[in-house]
Amino acid sequence: MQLKKIYLKNIRSYAEEEVSFNSGSTLLSGDIGSGKTSILLGIEFALFGLQPGQRGSSLLRNGEESGEVSMDFEVDGNEIKINRSLKRGKTIVQDYCSIEVNGEKEELSVTELKDRILTILNYPKEFSKKQNILYKFTVYTPQEEMKQIILEDSKTRLNTLRHVFGVDRYKKILENSLTVLQKIREEKRIKQALVIHFEKDKESLKLKETDILKTKEELETKKYILIEENNSRKKIDEEIKIINERIEEGRTLKQELEKTKLMITTKDDLLLSNAKSIRNIKNEISGFSSEPFNELKIPRIEEKILILKKEKYELSEKNLETASKINSINLKNQEIEKTKSSISKLEMCPTCLQNVDSVYKSNMANKMHQDVSINIKKIEELIVEKRKISESLNKIIFDIEESEREIQKLKIEKIKLQGVEEKKHKLLELKKTNEFLVKDIDLLKKHIETLGTSSFELGKYNGIFEEKNKDLEIAKRKERGAEISIAELNREITITLKQIEELKEKIEENEKIKDKLTHLIGLEGWIATKFTPVIQEIERNVMVNLKNQFSKVFSEWFSMLVSDSFNVKLSDDFSPIIEQHDYELDYAYLSGGERTAIALAYRLALNQVINSIMSKIKTKDLVILDEPTDGFSSAQLDKMREVLDELNVAQLLIVSHEQKIEGFVENVIRFNKIGGTSGQE
Repeated sequence: MQLKKIYLKNIRSYAEEEVSFNSGSTLLSGDIGSGKTSILLGIEFALFGLQPGQRGSSLLRNGEESGEVSMDFEVDGNEIKINRSLKRGKTIVQDYCSIEVNGEKEELSVTELKDRILTILNYPKEFSKKQNILYKFTVYTPQEEMKQIILEDSKTRLNTLRHVFGVDRYKKILENSLTVLQKIREEKRIKQALVIHFEKDKESLKLKETDILKTKEELETKKYILIEENNSRKKIDEEIKIINERIEEGRTLKQELEKTKLMITTKDDLLLSNAKSIRNIKNEISGFSSEPFNELKIPRIEEKILILKKEKYELSEKNLETASKINSINLKNQEIEKTKSSISKLEMCPTCLQNVDSVYKSNMANKMHQDVSINIKKIEELIVEKRKISESLNKIIFDIEESEREIQKLKIEKIKLQGVEEKKHKLLELKKTNEFLVKDIDLLKKHIETLGTSSFELGKYNGIFEEKNKDLEIAKRKERGAEISIAELNREITITLKQIEELKEKIEENEKIKDKLTHLIGLEGWIATKFTPVIQEIERNVMVNLKNQFSKVFSEWFSMLVSDSFNVKLSDDFSPIIEQHDYELDYAYLSGGERTAIALAYRLALNQVINSIMSKIKTKDLVILDEPTDGFSSAQLDKMREVLDELNVAQLLIVSHEQKIEGFVENVIRFNKIGGTSGQE
């Protein structure tokens, strides 16, 4: 893989910038904060998009609504271009993705594009649903992140390296083996339980055959009980029927009593309503205005309305006449067109039976066309006239409605004046009505007392009815219980017969189960005592070989950067061990340059080991180093020339603000930041 160029728009401190890359070694130079690392983040985003836990705000330029990264690179002679964009909404999300391979463009989803890139780079499929950790450890890891990996606890670091080296597949095999063992043991327990119950099943078969005989005897007894319960229930039904007749009489009296109470309530409500009406009428009479009413206004307005309606009628007739004319002319035009069509098709005159000349048909068609044109012009004139009539008609209708509303208002005022005397008369009538209502209520209350006495006498049958209903429910439950018992016994006989057949089949199958159980026990022993230990030993040997290879390469890289007084190697958990004069040194007590040398050597060794294991990945010829010399002394910087020469990769990108590095590389791209915006010098 070789990078060609990258285009950034509204990414971090870049407004819009395109950077081209050459083969060989290239230094991205500039002051701290000038935007060098943003180029590397842009490359990573172009390849893999936003990573889990990474926010779009870490890439999108402040204050911008959208951003874009486009990158060109080459893999195995194929020209590839990736385009990704970011969009600000409630959160910043990836908005658009596309890939172009040798000029053929395809728009993909975020997940689809990541899978496509992993395929192009020939990364193992198991990395498709994980973070781009393989890229980080083979191509680009910020120096500070590598220091953090070294300082991680041994378990976390070991698990991370297992994942990167692909050794965690052995862990997966062991987990799958454990799952298979659990399934085998579960199946073995089930089959053992079946075999254990083998003799019990035989005894159960004899017991069930005996139970069927007892159940049939119990069934005959239950049938006799059902007949007795049925007769008892019928007797109670007859008694309830007689009691119900007396209750119905009491119910009729209660209905009459309720009707009487309702009448009293209605009359009480009417009394209250009348009292309210009396108060309202008094208020209306006292509050009515005594101003004189002008009787002449109504006739004058009515006369005006008559005149307007006459004008409305005349305009409506005229409007109708105009519409009729338009319709008539349209019909004429249709007839002319129809005749014109008939003549154009006519070959022989139907009257004289002579051939019709084409010149004659053409003359007739021209004349008809002129007639249609004249008619269309007339229609347009009539439509204009009709529009004017409609506008005048709408104005008259509006005037009529306004006048009618005014008359209505005057009539209401007149009615109110006329209603004063009527209200006074109604007031007297309401007072008399209330006097009669009071007398009626007294009579109804006396009637209620009489009905209440009779109803009380018949009410005692309700209690008797409830008791008999309880007896009936008990009798029904007993009858239903007997029916259910019979049904259950029949069902029990059917089930038992079926169980007998199943037990016979089961006893035969148990013999076969014994053979399967023997096979499962043998398979369980093989996995537990042979297969699993072999996988564990293979995993241990692989990790030991990797550790030895890693330790050797790590020591070689470190020796290029630090004096011979130091000796480094890796422990079994891949932790760096630093020795000086046979004394082990703690990482925390090293100088800044020495810690950077440890991290850089670890980084380069990791890159070399992974690329040797995964020799077919397409990123092995690309290495990106971000501030690899942080804290280096002048002497250590001089040694970087040897390190860079030893790397021997097709394309090397280095981010550094050290000017001395410029003499060690083939290409230099300088960056600066002016007014918060980064760019090339």
